[in-house]
Amino acid sequence: MSMRLSFVAAAFAVSLAGCASTGDKLAPEPVNRNPYPSTYRAYPGVPTLLRGATVLDGEGGRIDGGDVLLVDGKIQAVGQGLSAPAGAVVIDAAGKYVTPGVIDIHSHLGDYPSPAVQAHDDGNEATAPARPEVWAEHSVWPQDPGFSRALANGGVTSLQVLPGSANLFGGRSVVLKNVPARTVQGMKFPGAPYGLKMACGENPKRVYGSKGQMPSTRMGNIAVTRQTWLQAQAYKRKWDRYEREGGDMPDRDLAMDTLRGVLAGEILVQNHCYRADEMANMIDLSKEMGYKITAFHHAVESYKIADLLAREGICSAMWADWYGFKMEAYDAIPENVALVDRAGACAIVHSDDPNGIQRLYQEAGKAMASGRRAGMPITEEHAWTWLSANPARALGIFDRVGSLKPGKMADVVLWNGNPFSTYTRPERVWIDGALMYDANNPRLRPVSDFELGQTGQGDVK
Repeated sequence: MSMRLSFVAAAFAVSLAGCASTGDKLAPEPVNRNPYPSTYRAYPGVPTLLRGATVLDGEGGRIDGGDVLLVDGKIQAVGQGLSAPAGAVVIDAAGKYVTPGVIDIHSHLGDYPSPAVQAHDDGNEATAPARPEVWAEHSVWPQDPGFSRALANGGVTSLQVLPGSANLFGGRSVVLKNVPARTVQGMKFPGAPYGLKMACGENPKRVYGSKGQMPSTRMGNIAVTRQTWLQAQAYKRKWDRYEREGGDMPDRDLAMDTLRGVLAGEILVQNHCYRADEMANMIDLSKEMGYKITAFHHAVESYKIADLLAREGICSAMWADWYGFKMEAYDAIPENVALVDRAGACAIVHSDDPNGIQRLYQEAGKAMASGRRAGMPITEEHAWTWLSANPARALGIFDRVGSLKPGKMADVVLWNGNPFSTYTRPERVWIDGALMYDANNPRLRPVSDFELGQTGQGDVK
């Protein structure tokens, strides 16, 4: 053996001996926690000044005869008597309202698209009560005509698409910007946290009880949920130790990856739950297992525990007046939103419906009117927080959208009248400062590829 080879062999032997004697472990390999990143790019816009409108800023502020200036995709200024930069489009908005875009925290557009046929039924992976490994975005069909309807008819600029509620753990949700795109990643709100859809109550016990499986009762719901979180805690401990100390990489489990993200505070829990007693049970369970509930969805009995929800910092996403369509909805009242709000809790008006998403502003108007009839002096500017600031907070994106504050994304709606009226419609809608809908311009009325249909080759001119 040459002197050079002898030296290399000796050095290698010493290095092995050193590893053996010191107990060094292999350095941990990084795991890609964002394998499907957003490819969203804002559409091009031009500087725009909306002048002389009633401005509801989304955080409870109001300016009568106010101006809103959009520049480079952002809100640049809000006030009165603003000057337009050179080349800006100036819109006379006198007699009209300007608000932040509507944010729907609970939608199934794309996962249950139109037309509603079995081939498009992609919202529930109802093959086991715990399916946190599935991701709603992998079912979203970007050509769903519901997206453009929500934009043009409802002024919806962002939305959370969730899996359904057949399962105790339904999977990950995704937050989208409501823009036309060829792929769901092209719609994905950049940097928005994922959500975990959980459910309690009638749906999981009905779906699996009818199959002769567990859960078939509410106590079964809680038991299966607790057992699943125990598995997630053990998984998290194993991976935390690996990332801290190195060694052999543990086996990946996609379901547990999602739950580990929740336990780490990276993924927000969006919990389908109707009854007050069940919401209280889920709060207790979350404390036992070490995670935070961000929002209860549907939450028709939130008014019964509004003080508890305020104390725990948990939002309620609610309908204005849906009730009675199943037993757990029988104690719904039209004052629910207003009573939750009065208690100092986070109140949100949501849709859960492809038609309702087009009228969320009217739903908020109904909730405001119900509160006023019950003696609560709710202002228009405060009621708009139910459609913009509060859902943005519950989605972890309030630093970027949800109000008309300088520096935020210019997601803005110009309404042709009072937006709480059934006679009002969006006149123009901007997303990141780009005019995406104009009721007065047929060229700016988004139509999905599906709606356009196909033209026979012989008809091409």
